[in-house]
Amino acid sequence: MNKRDLEERLINFAVLIIEISESMQSTRSAAHLSGQLIRSGTSPALNYGEAQSAESSKDFIHKIKIVLKELRETNVCLKIISKVNHNAKHEAIALAMNESNELISIFVKSVVTAQKNLENKINKS
Repeated sequence: MNKRDLEERLINFAVLIIEISESMQSTRSAAHLSGQLIRSGTSPALNYGEAQSAESSKDFIHKIKIVLKELRETNVCLKIISKVNHNAKHEAIALAMNESNELISIFVKSVVTAQKNLENKINKS
């Protein structure tokens, strides 16, 4: 998967998150969870874009770790929403949970690879 494919996947994930949020009821708890979901669920795409302009390898790793944190937060929020009936689209929630798990796996591997590359670069210096 190249950078453009991953970026597009994160953008599509953000759109799915927005659609889920928009489908939720207008209750106090739904509004709270919806707001949290939008913040954490759209953040990975934005932070990934920022990581592409990282100033150093350490900066890149830091930004990718932020992407990973936001994906994990989104995953937990989706789990909570799935357990509470807020009239959200259940199929969309299941799809988003699956996608967040896959994206988490991708970014865990990215962090490990980037850290190894940085260590190798430091050791060669």
